[in-house]
Amino acid sequence: MQENFSLKAHNTFGVDAKARYFTEVHSTEELIEALNDPKTNTLPLLFLGGGSNILLTQDFEGLAIKLNLKGTHEDFINENEVLVTSKAGENWHEFVLFCLEKNYGGLENLSLIPGNVGTSPMQNIGAYGTEIKDTFVNCTVLNLENLQLETFNLEQCRFGYRDSVFKQDGKGKYVILDVAFKLSRKNHHIKTEYGAIQAELEHLGIEKPTIQDVSRAVINIRQSKLPDPKEIGNAGSFFKNPTIPLSQFEQLKENFTEIPGYDNGDFVKVPAGWLIEQTGWKGKQIGNVASHKLQALVIINANGKATGKEIFDFSTKIIDSVKEKFGIELEREVNII
Repeated sequence: MQENFSLKAHNTFGVDAKARYFTEVHSTEELIEALNDPKTNTLPLLFLGGGSNILLTQDFEGLAIKLNLKGTHEDFINENEVLVTSKAGENWHEFVLFCLEKNYGGLENLSLIPGNVGTSPMQNIGAYGTEIKDTFVNCTVLNLENLQLETFNLEQCRFGYRDSVFKQDGKGKYVILDVAFKLSRKNHHIKTEYGAIQAELEHLGIEKPTIQDVSRAVINIRQSKLPDPKEIGNAGSFFKNPTIPLSQFEQLKENFTEIPGYDNGDFVKVPAGWLIEQTGWKGKQIGNVASHKLQALVIINANGKATGKEIFDFSTKIIDSVKEKFGIELEREVNII
């Protein structure tokens, strides 16, 4: 247990906020021991994974726990299916690469997403036509009220767009310890129709892609437009893509004929990046904070000196601009601490 501990190395924005107490755990037993520590057991808790989905706007006056639970194992279901369970502290992209090396399909479109496995169900991470819910089977959690282990299945997790029970009713009540996925061993379902995957595969000269080829294409696309958090502080996509009623979208199309949208029943999903770009924020910098020059959805700690409050205030200005021009209120995807 360490006191007044800097969390700069534990959040991908590189914000230098401090935790009153900090500890790192490597097992469920160590986690329970930390939670029972009489010095800290009445204080607020902050669980840290890869630190890629948080913005620390101030020092944390509680106990920050780094979840360093490691391990992955496989259970064969039949000739074409395998259940792969990973501990919460495994790096997400390394877990995807592990599955690809074994030729397990289903997660290839989610390559290079930052963060750890344990946080993946919290916001139902997704990219290029795939979401966690497509392959998710269950997750083991620790109930923080009684320190008992529970299992949440697909239905109980109540997955939505960048959403789950862990961001709603279950927020602050559970910590995820491991996650299980049902993946294919052969007869893989290849998804190349989303984003620029097909164009990238053509650029690579690949006509009949494997799951490894799809992963390579996704990695190339992400690296071409998203900054590496190890080089420039960021948390990936800062905002959710808003979903608006079809009637509102049709009204907007009268004034903004080129506005893109993706049908979702009586609603339309509008790319937040496009909205931000239209309000002049793409590449714009104020003080230590900027919107990335290649992807307006990404806010960056431009010189490594930004505080969490500066980043938060910058995001508020973007939200206000988009609402004023389009009547759409953007929602932050990043968890604000």
